[in-house]
Amino acid sequence: MSRVSITSLSRLYDLTLCFCLACLVGGLKTTSVAQSQPASAAFDFNEPATALEFIRQQHDLPAMGVAFVTTDGPQSLATAGVRKRGDTTAVTDQDLWHLGSCGKAMTATLIARLVEAGDLRFEQTLGESFPALAQDMDEDLRSVTLFDLLSHRSGLPANFNLVAYLNQTDARQARRQALLDAMQQPLLGTPGETYRYSNWGYTLAGHVAEQATDLAWEELMQREVFGPLGISSAGFGGLGTPGEIDQPWPHFVDGTALPNNGPQMDNVVAMGPAGRIHMNLEDWGKFVAEHLKGHRGESEFLTQESFRILHTTRGDRYALGWVVAPRPWAGGNALNHGGDNTMNHAVVWLAPDKGFAALATVNQSGTHAATDQAVSGLILAWLKQAQP
Repeated sequence: MSRVSITSLSRLYDLTLCFCLACLVGGLKTTSVAQSQPASAAFDFNEPATALEFIRQQHDLPAMGVAFVTTDGPQSLATAGVRKRGDTTAVTDQDLWHLGSCGKAMTATLIARLVEAGDLRFEQTLGESFPALAQDMDEDLRSVTLFDLLSHRSGLPANFNLVAYLNQTDARQARRQALLDAMQQPLLGTPGETYRYSNWGYTLAGHVAEQATDLAWEELMQREVFGPLGISSAGFGGLGTPGEIDQPWPHFVDGTALPNNGPQMDNVVAMGPAGRIHMNLEDWGKFVAEHLKGHRGESEFLTQESFRILHTTRGDRYALGWVVAPRPWAGGNALNHGGDNTMNHAVVWLAPDKGFAALATVNQSGTHAATDQAVSGLILAWLKQAQP
């Protein structure tokens, strides 16, 4: 299997560290999709491909994908561009896209499913989850709850030492190591008090689920989330067959295509719960639609109370897997998240009170302006179409 060179790994690591600290800052800053009305873009809601191609060319990107979603599921989707810069193979509506940290909402949703099943409690602490290790945990770490982990209030740093995990292949064992490493790391704040974005926290939340069920997080996601929602394209890690241009190829923030593609081209395997999920646009839309339905009490997947917990902040703008941002066009609070593994970019915006959402993807890192423009255009086109 093709592997990235040591030089590229070093570059990936540097970029990952930079991004992981900026991920939610980007989410909160690029949460712009305008404070009042989304920025205008020439989208025909029923024919979005033309406008998408214009945006792609304007920002000089290899490829983009967008979808508009309601409580009835995906209503409109489009793709534009090529899978790899310098190649002519076009992306398709069924291509896969890396979601990065947009997958955090999926991990939080998995936890909610396990809470409803009686396997977990949101108030459950790490000490309760790992009784055999509890006596060796610092008192503060022992008191960290699932709520704290999922709302970035655990006090854990943004990341563990990613370089030390590069050769890990057993994801569940790697997450156990992330817990053991956390036991050697002083927390940066009192659990439950201060917001601090942490991929480490989401990694441990996934491991708590593993401990409770004796199943790997990847298996749990298939069983509890993807399967029940009819999501068939989901997977984990980088995209495509190594050396073949059969899926969108990853690109650095400067637009350069990476030297390799395939499953290895992603965050380390331990970080699955924090951001290693990929799927096609239609399937991502199915997940988003369920959250829209759940907000209205129309979902059989989770109770309305569970969705309320997932969508409610704990004193700041981060709920459980979602940024909460008040927007007039959303009729109240919008839900948002961005994702970027330093090789791909994705963003999603939901208007739960109005029952619609828009999402955008790019096979290049750091493309906030383009995805914001695309999502804004879709939302504006929908609002214009909905006017009497």
